[in-house]
Amino acid sequence: MARRKRADKRIILPDPKYNDRLVAKFVNSLMLDGKKSLAESVFYGAMDTIEEKLKEDPLKVFKRALDNVKPMLEVRSRRVGGATYQVPVEVRPDRRTALCIRWIIENARSRDKKISNGLAAEIIDASNNTGGSIRTRENVHRMAEANKAFAHYRW
Repeated sequence: MARRKRADKRIILPDPKYNDRLVAKFVNSLMLDGKKSLAESVFYGAMDTIEEKLKEDPLKVFKRALDNVKPMLEVRSRRVGGATYQVPVEVRPDRRTALCIRWIIENARSRDKKISNGLAAEIIDASNNTGGSIRTRENVHRMAEANKAFAHYRW
């Protein structure tokens, strides 16, 4: 436990192209080794690919994908009397967003050699409720459902 006050939330400035904070947060998560311009070019390239393929506003597709991937429940370990139980808990909104961004990026990286193509494909799949990130969310929900009996250990 921290002995001092809790750290303040940093305010993220919106991205230059779409003027959206969620996009800026996604680009920051996509970034490796501080190479933000590279992460932005990858993301914007993926958005251009989405627009070409679907003939639809890519920002709406992106937001729909994030909403589809966001988990409602997750399991957390809780130690009670020498035994460790997987207790299902509701996910806080900021953590929900962070998890869905992480899952989409993780599945996009494992998908294609060229990251912008993999990212575009993963966002399109997530907006259609298919793909690896949706499977990850389903696994998390399945774990929470299976351990519903331990919900009374919630803290």
